Amino acid sequence: MPGNEFKPAWWLPNSHLQTLWPSVFRSPIKDLPLTRERLELPDHDFIDIDWIYPDRSGPIVLVLHGFEGSIESHYAKGMLRAAVDKGWRGVFMHFRGCSGEPNRLPRGYHSGDTGDLAFVVNHLLERQPEVPIAAIGYSLGGNILLKWLGETGMQNPLKVAAAISVPFDLHSASKRIQHGFSRFYQWYLLKCARRRLLTKFSHIHSPFDVSLLAEVQTIRDFDHHYTVPVHGFGSVDEYYTVTSCGRYLRSIKVPTLIVHAKDDPFMTEDMIPSDEDVSPCVKLEISDNGGHVGFVSGKYPWRPQYWLEERVPTFLQDYL
Repeated sequence: MPGNEFKPAWWLPNSHLQTLWPSVFRSPIKDLPLTRERLELPDHDFIDIDWIYPDRSGPIVLVLHGFEGSIESHYAKGMLRAAVDKGWRGVFMHFRGCSGEPNRLPRGYHSGDTGDLAFVVNHLLERQPEVPIAAIGYSLGGNILLKWLGETGMQNPLKVAAAISVPFDLHSASKRIQHGFSRFYQWYLLKCARRRLLTKFSHIHSPFDVSLLAEVQTIRDFDHHYTVPVHGFGSVDEYYTVTSCGRYLRSIKVPTLIVHAKDDPFMTEDMIPSDEDVSPCVKLEISDNGGHVGFVSGKYPWRPQYWLEERVPTFLQDYL
């Protein structure tokens, strides 16, 4: 569709600059009236969601973050504000343990954990059964969203969805992030995950040897020592195989936009799906540039444009 193509800012010419600019230089959005709600889960754990204008009527846009993300992630408030500007309500879902307070159980969240997403959406629909709901997932959150859409097919309750910078194949992604400058992102994410788990397991019993976290050097190591045993997988390879969203894309029946950059430093280009790999309900928009959850355009560094916050709501509004 003409006009949808991403044109990167000339002053952010490579994938790493596109990836890092929003996280480092984007001005914080401070004027959004956030209201936090705690949802009690059937297993006696909890999830925190942050609302924008919960008392309004109209469609709801649910935003899902990436690995170790939160409402403070650079994309979170920007997309919520873009939703509000369209007249919708925004909801940000924190995965377990990511809202600033440790969750109660040893388990946390992982790349294939669609149960909590389903719970949140069903909770919203129990309150207002006729409300149209859209969901936007970034990175790991996008993987969870696409997997859920594929698992549920025609029974999925969403009206429309969008997924940004998704690691379609976790085997490939876990290898890619161990090379070149991408190792910096791995180091940072592991630092955040290690700190979060050490805080949590200083208050509750740990089912694994927490001291092993000090030895973790890669995402795969982290999944081997924590994600796999605590969440009931047999091995890292099994975990990556059954939770990668790529195998579910042909089964999606909800109108879905997938935005991805060929130069995403978290993923290899050969694992990006083609039109033959997805259902007719999926619209693929693959750009040459954009980095990982970057997609910054604009003529001047002092006036950057965050293209995703224009493109994604434009797609959603046709269905909301």
